[in-house]
Amino acid sequence: MPKTRTDSRARIAIAILAAGKGTRLKSKHPKVLHEVGGKPLLAHVIAAAIRVVPAHDVYAIIGHEADRVRAAVAATGIGFILQSEQRGTGHALMVARPALASYDVVIVLSGDAPLIAAETIEKLRAFHTSRKAAMTILTAELVNPSGYGRVVRKRAGSDDVKAIVEQKNLSPAQQKIREINAGFYAFDAQPLFRHIDALSTHNPHGEFYLTDMATILGKTKQRVVAVQAANPHEVLGGNTRADLAEIDQHMRLAKCRQLMAEGVTILFPETCVIDSDVEVGPDTVIEPFVQLRGNTRVGIDTRIGSYSVIINCEIRDQALVQTGCVLEHSTIRERASMGPYSHLRPGCEICEDAHVGNFVELKKSRLGKGSKANHLTYLGDSEIGENVNVGAGTITCNYDGVSKHKTIIEDGVFVGSDSILIAPIRIGKGAYIAAATTLTEDVPPDSLALGRARQFVKEGWAKEKREKAKAQKAK
Repeated sequence: MPKTRTDSRARIAIAILAAGKGTRLKSKHPKVLHEVGGKPLLAHVIAAAIRVVPAHDVYAIIGHEADRVRAAVAATGIGFILQSEQRGTGHALMVARPALASYDVVIVLSGDAPLIAAETIEKLRAFHTSRKAAMTILTAELVNPSGYGRVVRKRAGSDDVKAIVEQKNLSPAQQKIREINAGFYAFDAQPLFRHIDALSTHNPHGEFYLTDMATILGKTKQRVVAVQAANPHEVLGGNTRADLAEIDQHMRLAKCRQLMAEGVTILFPETCVIDSDVEVGPDTVIEPFVQLRGNTRVGIDTRIGSYSVIINCEIRDQALVQTGCVLEHSTIRERASMGPYSHLRPGCEICEDAHVGNFVELKKSRLGKGSKANHLTYLGDSEIGENVNVGAGTITCNYDGVSKHKTIIEDGVFVGSDSILIAPIRIGKGAYIAAATTLTEDVPPDSLALGRARQFVKEGWAKEKREKAKAQKAK
């Protein structure tokens, strides 16, 4: 028996319109790659879509800077359809016909509307199939609908749509309508592609408009209905920089509310920048003006100090990140302490109970359990064991102008302040490095390494110098 649109086995595709330039953004970058909530507009829409259908049934219709758009979201596993010439939303579906015509239902989303929720897409699909419609329009009711096309229903309370009327063509009575066309649709594939060639470019922009399908299908006695989104914010698109800022703010405040509902304390959420994919455990405290970006994961009972910027890091339970730290692509393990004003460049691991303090920078280094580097230090390409003390002003010289070299400091080593460790070098377990030492050779375990110049004292020299200067001035 052939499948119908009400069959639970009906094949559903989601097509995301993502080919436009976004002229009003005044940007050289593709519109759908502008970011809100820490990732591209398009990535948010894809994330919602693949909660409704499998990724292989989601298609992004791309055009402007197509290769960049494809590369940015290729990891999602969705399909791509190239609209090499952008001639409107209707033209996008014409181009997509070979990929979509075998489906029973096609849902059309906008790639620049990142707040759309999977629940709303599912609501659109369910309403469409339950009404046995050829076309279902997702609408929203706005306090100020100026600039949007209005949805005119056949009568009050009816599901059926009489027309979609653009702002400039509204009658005085229609000006009072606050229900807008949101630009999201569900279609039965057969009537859509049977009649899509009836679209014309007889309009001021010379484009094929998908909205015209409502009139075309209506004339062929096909049913066109509308369903309203519960939250009008979901359908808002990022057409201008101001729009993007508003969407970003909305998304980030929603993220803060979600985390707080899960047991996280955020002291001043309006000041924090927390990306959509960040995870934070309960009883963690986030102070004002913190940035948690990318795929950062924060454990339980951790504290993140004000003005810290944390990018793609894993921070385990009961860690402390004090004021002003910048941490990138690194791991901070249980009960470790960072800062204030520490900098972890990519590739670092700070082990349990370790301390990284004021103005200490690490790059591609591991600081072992219980080890400390508390002041004014640079550790690059280093493997540091457990219970090591790294004194203030220590520098690992890891670069010789051509290649990077590794410093290995074994367990229990004491590195005195102002030491310079010229890699490649290994300091054996339990060794002691005297302050102000420059090391160029390995140090055996349990040894003392001393590499400073001998101190000379000339008594009276300073007094004599002052007296000579005074005499010279008197002449």
